[in-house]
Amino acid sequence: MPLRFPHPFAVLPLGVLPLALSVASAFAAPVPAGTHATLAILETTDVHANVVGYDYFKLAPDPSLGLDRTATLIAQAKQEFPNTVLLDNGDTLQGNALGDYQALVAPVRCGDLPAPYKVMQELGYDGGSVGNHDFNYGLGYLAQVTGNRIDVPGMPRVAKPCAGPGFPIVLANVYSVKTHKPLFAPYRILDKRVRALDGKGRPVTATIKVGIIGFTTPTILSWDKRLLEGRVYTEGVVETARRYVPEMRRKGADVIVAISHGGLDASPYAPAMENGNYWLAQVPGIDALLLGHAHQLFPNPASTSPQFNLPHVDKVRGTVFGVPAVMANLWGKHLGVIRFALRHDGKRWSIDRERTVVETRATQQQDKSYVAADPAVLDLVRTEHDATIRYVQTPVGSTDFRMSTYFADAGDPSAIGVVNAAQADYVRNYVMANLPQFAGVPVLSVSAAFKAGAAGPADYTDVAPGHLALNNAADLYLYPNALSAVKVDGAGLKAWLEKAAGRFNTIDQARTEPQDLVNPGFPSYNFDTVTDPDLRYAIDVTRAPGGRIVDLTWRGKPVADDQVFLVATNNYRASGGGNFPGLDGSRTVIAAPDTNRDVLIAYVRAHARLTRATDGAARSWRFAPVRTAGPVVLRAPAGKLDLARAAGLDNVSELRADDGQGKGWALYAVDLAGGAGQ
Repeated sequence: MPLRFPHPFAVLPLGVLPLALSVASAFAAPVPAGTHATLAILETTDVHANVVGYDYFKLAPDPSLGLDRTATLIAQAKQEFPNTVLLDNGDTLQGNALGDYQALVAPVRCGDLPAPYKVMQELGYDGGSVGNHDFNYGLGYLAQVTGNRIDVPGMPRVAKPCAGPGFPIVLANVYSVKTHKPLFAPYRILDKRVRALDGKGRPVTATIKVGIIGFTTPTILSWDKRLLEGRVYTEGVVETARRYVPEMRRKGADVIVAISHGGLDASPYAPAMENGNYWLAQVPGIDALLLGHAHQLFPNPASTSPQFNLPHVDKVRGTVFGVPAVMANLWGKHLGVIRFALRHDGKRWSIDRERTVVETRATQQQDKSYVAADPAVLDLVRTEHDATIRYVQTPVGSTDFRMSTYFADAGDPSAIGVVNAAQADYVRNYVMANLPQFAGVPVLSVSAAFKAGAAGPADYTDVAPGHLALNNAADLYLYPNALSAVKVDGAGLKAWLEKAAGRFNTIDQARTEPQDLVNPGFPSYNFDTVTDPDLRYAIDVTRAPGGRIVDLTWRGKPVADDQVFLVATNNYRASGGGNFPGLDGSRTVIAAPDTNRDVLIAYVRAHARLTRATDGAARSWRFAPVRTAGPVVLRAPAGKLDLARAAGLDNVSELRADDGQGKGWALYAVDLAGGAGQ
């Protein structure tokens, strides 16, 4: 299906409307009382640069993701609904090799657009906001590709901004330290010309003023501290909404849509909280809430996510405190739809709340096939797509073992060990050259399985034996973080590991029914693990979170509370990402100019050939041996048991090749009582 929806204002600077429309709006005929219209708000979120269904890590097509298939859903929705507003929730620019290539390797020129915005412009997006990962490449890049002047300390002043995506990018709660004004327009009011019916059922044309206001998670200040500190500050979503929503109403907004890059959290409200939309929904005047960041689906009656099972959250109808809300998963897998029925009383439009419908539409159909990709999307970005493929095929070394994360939650270090080895090696060399005061201090490294099934059975790191290329390094280290090292004592190290052990559910030894080992609400990227033969510890999953780490030893002796370590990690964790105790940036002793991925690539190049014995076998943690009356289960794709065996996990067995949910998962049992995995 060809792209037929170029944005009508695509060639105009942001903030400029065609004169004809401005005049028409000023002298528009009154809307007769009784006029009614349907308006559909369409959402994409967390696209993460996946514009085409292709996995640059595996160098293979992947029909489960990509805006090329979402484009088909968008076209269908525009055909179904006479009036639509298409919006993007952010985390648009970063997330795969294509995003990195266009931002870091061969940066797009002023006047050109990165692939996601290029496609969105062609699809006719009406607006968007900014996610936390959109800051990962720095404010200069963000200003360039959004066509926005960002006036902060240290930012060169440009005479003329570069071309943006052709639709307004709004963001209300991130401010310049220099000007004390929002980095972007906090909101825009779109004059949406709609097809409607008057009170007698006759077709009429009218205007609905749709206000869009953007928010991002305030935790960007921790996660991208090296890029943002001293340049921007944030305000809480609630305070910001209370400032601007009434102003939007005064300026004539008939419908107000909050595009908020975050999820739901019923913890006591704090302006810096990561997922403040439970509280944002309670601000009067918001008619629709577009959610994101959490990589989840809402509404979803089957969801077990704690955030969608809170009081006043209706996961069937899709409301939060009665406000229609939608979250369209990630990577273009779904399109969010909020359908409003509006009626005009001769003075203003009002929403018929009882007739509002919230839904998500999947690119995967009931028979497990996928909707057809719009070939025009790939045609539009073929040059940058092909260039990315050539780039990621650059060779860096080789490996004699398979590195995967299918059983990282059971203790397989194959895809984590080499990352930890590279990070620790970097820190040791850095200390030797620059920090003699830390000579002799033990250096540890933590990393995590960034891909561990959160987005489906294909969402795992899996690097085959043989030649290694840049795409494999990107698969092993997904994010463009910068390496950091922090100084912690033994008590702090234990607290760090305790927090990471929240990855697991609390197992009841007496329960005979199967129990899931993994807590789905705890992201795999927060399950930091050490892979150092000198450090040993056990995780007792029968204990409540916070009291699970037992037998923590260094070189065979218990770790003392005041024993000092340097721990290699990334800037996200070192500066507070994940809310790990004691990690707030104050303990950072190395803030490296190099990314973790570049450190990994340099290590592989220097060692040329990785071996399991040297780079993929060391383990620090085990499960504390406990017996359970029933099975403890883990989900992973079928037919992977040989990988568990190769990693020495003899306590893992395959129960069923299909877990019964029809989504491609097999069910594995993890024997906590013993086996070589212990």
